[in-house]
Amino acid sequence: MYDELIRGIPKAELHLHIEGTLEPEMMLALGARNGVAVPFHDPAEARAAYTFNDLAHFLELYYEGVAVLCTERDFRELTAAYLARVHADGARHVEIFFDPQSHLPRGVPMGDVVGGIGAALADAHRDLGLSSHLILCFLRDESPASAMATLDEALPYRDAIVGVGLDSNEVGHPPRDFADVFARARDAGLMCVAHAGEEGPASYVTEALDLLHVRRIDHGVRAIDEPALVQRLARERIPLTMCPMSNLELQVTPDLSQHPLKRFLDAGVVATVNSDDPAYFDGYLADNYIAIQRALDLTAADIVTLAKNSIEASLLPDEQRQELSTEIDAFAAAHA
Repeated sequence: MYDELIRGIPKAELHLHIEGTLEPEMMLALGARNGVAVPFHDPAEARAAYTFNDLAHFLELYYEGVAVLCTERDFRELTAAYLARVHADGARHVEIFFDPQSHLPRGVPMGDVVGGIGAALADAHRDLGLSSHLILCFLRDESPASAMATLDEALPYRDAIVGVGLDSNEVGHPPRDFADVFARARDAGLMCVAHAGEEGPASYVTEALDLLHVRRIDHGVRAIDEPALVQRLARERIPLTMCPMSNLELQVTPDLSQHPLKRFLDAGVVATVNSDDPAYFDGYLADNYIAIQRALDLTAADIVTLAKNSIEASLLPDEQRQELSTEIDAFAAAHA
């Protein structure tokens, strides 16, 4: 009943790892093109392996796939394929994460990664009217020194990168370890976001806010455990970029009917819906909206709120956010 509303309403996707959009067919094709062995004979075998115990288990497979991305052309094709899908899901703006520490040690230059992604983003803006931002993520299970060195390599591409984030295996890698790196990134004029409270505790969300000074929290599921933190998120309008199907597949939540997204909405938190690593979790942006709508019995008004939240939570200028919010209101009125 809500599928047409979900797919058509203007929205933004704010939590998307471009390497996590690598579909098995492209993985096999790029592996063959670049002479990189992959552990699967065909796409069906790959998809059959996409059953995960937790985040660490997923990351093992994820990094095997990343190895086929070797050239600027690879990154351009990968990004273009994702942008076509998300545009069909009603996205008007995307903010894309990329993980240079997955590529630089393999000899892939930063310029090729940024150049390939950036070329596809420019094409989508010209051809689809889809605006975008690129966010560099540091791997938290690598050292802070490695993150700082990665930032050094990225700063010459400052015009193409709007912000920094923090991702990968969360447990045992608290935000505080990266306070110096984030301070340097802020001094360089970069926006800051961070994964926190996915598998790590609610205290990691607080650390990300107070020590990394992030504008929004990626995931934030465990913040629901601390009522005072939920109140703070609502009061300070700190967004959460939530990823329902990812949380289900990685067993962050045992069932989507128990996912805290609706409780965050009811508490006034700027919660949003996103797809995270959709090639591995069998669901792009609209699929995540549809899955969580059905699991939590969300109303049409909830869908409109989520879409408007996605625009509010974006790093867009105020004028563009207002324009998109007005478009959402018009679309909702026409489809009431």
